[in-house]
Amino acid sequence: MLLRTTDPFRDFDRLTQQLLGTTNRPAVMPMDAWREGDRFVIEFDLPGVSPESIDLDVERNVLTVRAERVARNGDWQVLASERTRGAFSRQLVLGDNLDLERIEASYDAGVLRLVVPVAEKAKPRRIEVSSGHRDPVAIES
Repeated sequence: MLLRTTDPFRDFDRLTQQLLGTTNRPAVMPMDAWREGDRFVIEFDLPGVSPESIDLDVERNVLTVRAERVARNGDWQVLASERTRGAFSRQLVLGDNLDLERIEASYDAGVLRLVVPVAEKAKPRRIEVSSGHRDPVAIES
């Protein structure tokens, strides 16, 4: 497995928020991930988040994404408040076959996009097989 989320209680929190209306732990950071050739692309929906509040950290094979959506202050009466506010984070365990030194990140229109290339050691390569009596034979892996 190349990508694994490490928040086993996220679905329970989401259900609790829907049933009880609690916003104690804003855990809303929807994600899509896919492979495009020799790279993996991960996108997080972060509408209303300032790019300066986004923090990305990689330790060993764990990628941590932190962001904060601040509450607006003013002298007005709130009529509806469905968008979560506050700091939230998400962690992903990335496989050993990814090059974590060359992650590229961009943020546009409320979407944080990470591009993680496949490590050279994980790419297919040719191995020469030699025999004492014949010419070397190439085997593809």
